[in-house]
Amino acid sequence: MNHLIPAFDAYRVFVEPWTINLAQTLLMTSIALIVALSAALIGNYLVLRRMSMLGDAISHSALPGIVIAFLVSGSRDSFALTIGALVAGIVTTVLIEFIHRRSIVKVDAAIGIVFSMLFALGVLLLELAPHTDLDPDCVLFGQLEWLGVHASSDPMKALFASKQFQLLLGVFITTAALNITFFKELLVTSFDPLLAGAQGFRPTFIHYAMMCMLSLVVVSAFEAVGAILVIAMLILPAATAYLLTNRLRTMITLSLTHAVISTIGGIHLAVWLDCPASACMVIMGSFFFCIAWFIHTQPSQQMNDTHEEEAETLTRSVSS
Repeated sequence: MNHLIPAFDAYRVFVEPWTINLAQTLLMTSIALIVALSAALIGNYLVLRRMSMLGDAISHSALPGIVIAFLVSGSRDSFALTIGALVAGIVTTVLIEFIHRRSIVKVDAAIGIVFSMLFALGVLLLELAPHTDLDPDCVLFGQLEWLGVHASSDPMKALFASKQFQLLLGVFITTAALNITFFKELLVTSFDPLLAGAQGFRPTFIHYAMMCMLSLVVVSAFEAVGAILVIAMLILPAATAYLLTNRLRTMITLSLTHAVISTIGGIHLAVWLDCPASACMVIMGSFFFCIAWFIHTQPSQQMNDTHEEEAETLTRSVSS
């Protein structure tokens, strides 16, 4: 085991990244934080709606959208690829709902069918399309460490000059603004869509709007952390918070806190172990989930699931 884990050097792990390598560390950490916060915000509603694996489906099925966007545009421009992946994510959501509602196939089976079919289509397109130099590993695993390789010596200039940072910052601001503006609608439709419909909230429209936002969050994170690891950023903070509270506002606060701590801790863990930063962030997040699970399973700490009561209270206040 000693040859697998490098010796711990506090100065190298905690000081050097913020002194010698400040520009690159600031860019990596800022981008990873924005991805984690955006994913945590929308991940809360996925956990509450029992739709956690939908993010996985969208992330994998976006591959054909990326390839088609590359073939149409002829370039690897991030904006074009993001649009292609976003369209593919929306198509994925529509297909899953269509199969589920028009047959006896359950949602989990519909998710498995659609995402495996579209992911396989993306792999075929990569092999068949001429002059396609897209790297599947980049889509799946990201390249967080390479985002700051050409960073300017001025940390703030390098940060705000990054197109990836600008894109992700816009996605985060949009996600946060929609979360705040439509918090009541998201809360009620997450627990009782029929009651929400009776209150005039249009749960179907809200569902598809949230899926579009989920698609945007997932595909915008491809270049940074990849399609696979962004799923952990969607689910781990929300699942950890869900074990510790029975109120949605507190759950959102805890999930955002989890995202921040696991991201920064993952950066330092990656420096220590000399491993990919995105994977280390997930390891840190999993560690905090295990702590929350241990607390939750203690007899004196067990909590009843009363999220429904909060939704009913809010609905009564809306009615009045």
